[in-house]
Amino acid sequence: MLKSTHALAGLVALTLAGPALAQTSWDMSVVWPEGNFHTKNAQTFAQRVSEVTDGEVQITVHSGGALGIKGPEGMAAVRDGIVPIADILMSQQVGENPALGVETLPFLAPTMQDLTLLHKFYRPMIEKIAAEMNQKLLYMTPWPGQAVYSPQPINTLADMSGLKIRVVDANGHDYFAALGASPVQMPWGEVVPSLAAGTINGVTTSSSSGVDGAFWEFLKNMNTFNWQASSNIVTVNLDEWAALDPEDQAAIEAAAADLEGQFWLNSRAEDAAKLAVLKEHGITVTAPSDELKAELLEKAVPLWDAYKARVPDAAPVIDAYLSARDQ
Repeated sequence: MLKSTHALAGLVALTLAGPALAQTSWDMSVVWPEGNFHTKNAQTFAQRVSEVTDGEVQITVHSGGALGIKGPEGMAAVRDGIVPIADILMSQQVGENPALGVETLPFLAPTMQDLTLLHKFYRPMIEKIAAEMNQKLLYMTPWPGQAVYSPQPINTLADMSGLKIRVVDANGHDYFAALGASPVQMPWGEVVPSLAAGTINGVTTSSSSGVDGAFWEFLKNMNTFNWQASSNIVTVNLDEWAALDPEDQAAIEAAAADLEGQFWLNSRAEDAAKLAVLKEHGITVTAPSDELKAELLEKAVPLWDAYKARVPDAAPVIDAYLSARDQ
C-alpha cells in the first residue's frame, strides 16, 4: 500500500510539473526607464501575451538597461540569443545594416501621417533585415517628433552655430553638421551625464526623453523641429520563436498587431503630455518659423540623395514613398 501511495504521489508530481516545464519564459531588454511610454507598452504587450497563450509564454520586462544591453547592441543581442526579446531603437542599428536608417533622414517623414505611409513601403524591408539577423519583428512604435533642446532659443540657422548637440545616428550627425552645429553621436544612457559634464550643451530627442532626462536642470529651450521620425521595434530571436507551439505563435502575432495601433496613439498622447511637463518645469517651447522650416528642409533634401547613393537597397523604398506622398 505504501509503495502504491508513493507511486501515485510521484505520478501526481510529474503531472503537475508538466505544464511548468512546458512554460516559456523570456527576459525582455528595454533601455528606457520604468516610466517611459515604450516601457509601458512593453509591459502591456507582456501581459497580453500571457493572456492569449493561457500563461504558456511569460515575458519579464527589464527596464533601464538592467540586462546590460546598450541601445546600439539591441539587434545583435537578440540575434545571438544574449536576450530572447528586446525593445530596440531602430536608428541605432545602422551599424548592423545601414538600411535601418531610412526613417531618420531629416524631414523625410516629419508627421505621423507621413510615417504611416512610409512604413507601408519600408516595413517589408525591416522584416527581411530582421529575419537575416535571426529575429522576427513583432511590432513597431514611433517616438514623438524629434525636437532640439538648447541653452538659447533657435530662431535662425545662425543660432545653431557651434552647438555641441547629441544626435542618435549618422543621419543626424550629417544633418546637424550641415546646419553648422557640432554634433556628437551617443546612446541615451550617456546623454544626461554628458549634459552634466558639459561635454554637450544641446540634445535632439523627443519630448518624452526630455522629461526622462529632466532636461530643465541643464537647458532652457526646446524647439519642436519635428525634423526626424524615429521608431522602436520589438523583435524576438527566431530560435526562441520556432520553439513555440504554432497556436501560441499565431496568438502572439495577433496580439502584437492588435496593440500596435494603440501604441501609436500612445505616442501621440505622450507628446502632448510631456510637452506640458516640460513647460511646467520652465522649458520654453517654440516652433520654427515658416522661414526657418524652409531653410531646414533645403539643407535636408541633399542628404536624401546622398543616402540613396550610399545605401542603394533603400532607394526604391524612399522613391516609392515620395511618389505616393506627392501624388
